[in-house]
Amino acid sequence: MEMNIWLLGAFIFFARIIDVSLGTLRTISIIQGRTKIAFFLAFIETSVWLIVLSEVLPKVVAMPLLGVFYAFGFASGNVVGILVEKRLAMGYINFRIITSKHSKEITTLLRDKGFAVTTFEGEGKDGKVTEIYVATDRKNLPGLIKLVKQIEPDAFYIAEQAGIVSRIRRPTMVPSTGWRGIQKKK
Repeated sequence: MEMNIWLLGAFIFFARIIDVSLGTLRTISIIQGRTKIAFFLAFIETSVWLIVLSEVLPKVVAMPLLGVFYAFGFASGNVVGILVEKRLAMGYINFRIITSKHSKEITTLLRDKGFAVTTFEGEGKDGKVTEIYVATDRKNLPGLIKLVKQIEPDAFYIAEQAGIVSRIRRPTMVPSTGWRGIQKKK
C-alpha cells in the first residue's frame, strides 16, 4: 500500500500540473478573445480535473497525503502555466520608447527591421522628448528591446498588453523556425 500512495500521489501531482497549466492558458485565451482555443483548453482541463478529483475524493480521508499532492500540484501548475505562457508569448503588445537622445536612429533601425513605428513629440522633466510607439506580436519583445539597447543602452521603455489590434506589420527580424526555417535554408 505504501508504494501505491506514492504512485497515486505522483499521478495526482502531475495531472494537477497539467490541468492547472491548461487553466492558466485558457484564462489568457479568454482575455485575448481566442474563443476556439479557450473552448478546446477548457474541455481538456475539465476532463483531467474530473479524473484527478475522482481519484482523490474517495481516498483522501484514508490517505491525507493525497491532499498534499493535490495542493502541490495545483501550486506547481500555476507556476508551470505562467512559464509556458511566457514561452508561447501569445498576443500583442504596445511598446513605447521615450528618449531625448537617439529618436531618429532608433526609429530608422526599427523601420528597417520591418516594424511599423509612430513617433510623438513631447515634454519631459528635463526638456523635449520623443515617444516611439510600436504595436507588435508579443514574441518580438526581446528582439525589440535588444535593437533599442544597441543604440541607447539606458533607454526608457514600456511594454503593455494590447487587446485588439487592427493589423500588425510583421518584422523581418524574427527568424523562421520549425519546418519553415528548414525549407528557407535549402
